[in-house]
Amino acid sequence: MSAPASSEGLARQIAGIADAKGAEDIVALDVRGLVGYTDYLLVATARNQRQAKAIQEEVQRALKDEGRLPSRTEGVREADWMLIDYLDCVLHVMTPETRDRYRLEQLWGEAPSLDLTPRRPLAADG
Repeated sequence: MSAPASSEGLARQIAGIADAKGAEDIVALDVRGLVGYTDYLLVATARNQRQAKAIQEEVQRALKDEGRLPSRTEGVREADWMLIDYLDCVLHVMTPETRDRYRLEQLWGEAPSLDLTPRRPLAADG
């Protein structure tokens, strides 16, 4: 898989990797007009700490294979809330309890959500 050319492409790629590892309720918030440090905040729920760690590891492995390393990673030891910062996109992987407690989507309520529905090629008429 080639590296995405845009921050939106990166957000979609990260969401797809997290989804493939079983992340739930993945939301990508477009914060370009609100903050200067990133374009997209992604929030995903993991069923438990073990799955959160697996999601974090898979995202980092897949992007490292493309030569992309995070500028920072936080919360890996506790694994209730992990942050993986790729500058253009910041992924938050949280357990259900932590996500309910901090409610990042409400905090960033003015940010529009990116539709993460997979894009499928149009079928040819036939």
